[in-house]
Amino acid sequence: MRTEPTWRIPVGILALLAGLILYGILVAIFAPPLIGGWPVWAQTLVYIVLGVIWIRPLRRFLIWMETGRWG
Repeated sequence: MRTEPTWRIPVGILALLAGLILYGILVAIFAPPLIGGWPVWAQTLVYIVLGVIWIRPLRRFLIWMETGRWG
């Protein structure tokens, strides 16, 4: 365990927050025109997938925040 804080953690948190805001804005702009005419159940599935898909690359990012390595 490290005993001193690193710059990667606050920078990583800010980058994660900025990335999630940007991702949310992009989904809010581009998804409704594409799926607006679909049945509600299909729209729900699309939004669930889009709401969870950002977690996939998060593991490597969190490893970088803790160790400084991408793997």
